[in-house]
Amino acid sequence: MNLLRALITGTAGFAGSHLVEYLLSRDDVEVSGIVRTNNMPNIDHLRSRLRLFYGDVADFEFVKSVIGDLRPDLIFHLAGQADVALSWKHPALTINSNVIGQLNILESVAQYAVDARVLVIGSGDEYGLILPSELPIKETNQLRPYSPYAVSKIAQDMLGYQYFVSHKLLVVRVRPFNHIGPRQSDAFVTSSFARQIAEIELGLREPIVKVGNLDARRDFTDVRDMVRAYWLALLRGEPGEVYNLASGQTWCIVDILHSLLAKSHAPIRVEQDPYRLRPSDVPVIVGDYSKFAARTGWNPHIPLEETLSEILDYWRDVLSQRQSS
Repeated sequence: MNLLRALITGTAGFAGSHLVEYLLSRDDVEVSGIVRTNNMPNIDHLRSRLRLFYGDVADFEFVKSVIGDLRPDLIFHLAGQADVALSWKHPALTINSNVIGQLNILESVAQYAVDARVLVIGSGDEYGLILPSELPIKETNQLRPYSPYAVSKIAQDMLGYQYFVSHKLLVVRVRPFNHIGPRQSDAFVTSSFARQIAEIELGLREPIVKVGNLDARRDFTDVRDMVRAYWLALLRGEPGEVYNLASGQTWCIVDILHSLLAKSHAPIRVEQDPYRLRPSDVPVIVGDYSKFAARTGWNPHIPLEETLSEILDYWRDVLSQRQSS
């Protein structure tokens, strides 16, 4: 059997590490990855089964050499700056990191005429300011970006489409909504709550969880369901098309917080932190993924409560190991 050669950028990151695990669980894929550093705890347990290329996707000559050497069948481009809040502080860094990395991947594939299917990962944030009458969000919704991060993802999205049209690259575009799970940075809401609770349990901070806007309602999908969607997008998605990846349900952030607090026996208070509030925020975000489901048969399977328990246990384990080392 001929193995598919898969290349992942952002291999050691949150979603990247889960995608590596998923692909390695299959028997039809040979997995390679691009990493920037040898410090990669998310994939330490997997690195012996990977071919790794060390460098930065912002370096065109490096990316071109990897594509030319490997000649992959599948490219999952996950590298980039994914923190919306950080994009307000460092908009130029966010746009340069996300757009230039994407451009280098596409241009390298075009120059080498590699017959690869390329996954361009946008974001549900591309839709931005959604009106109540526009819910649930379809791929045809107008894009009204409300952060530099969202602008950068629209640029990636449109670059993918342009290279499909101009160079006939086999580009499939997806717009994933919030995806959560173990290993996610505490810059993201569920992981932030879980880390603070774990720190309180270990006596590492006062018994107060700092929060931002608790009234927002968001669409959450487990990262392991999401990376399975990435795989199906490249295998069954139509090149040139764009697909929402979402759960199709909303949860209020305050309910997420209460669910995590209920999993702890520590006495904990909640305080709003003005620094955790964004300059602009959308009250409700929920995606319609019916187009993708019809094309690929994908549906999310992992219950939110299970995901939240695993996120909290992840931070308990990480912090306990750090404390004992």
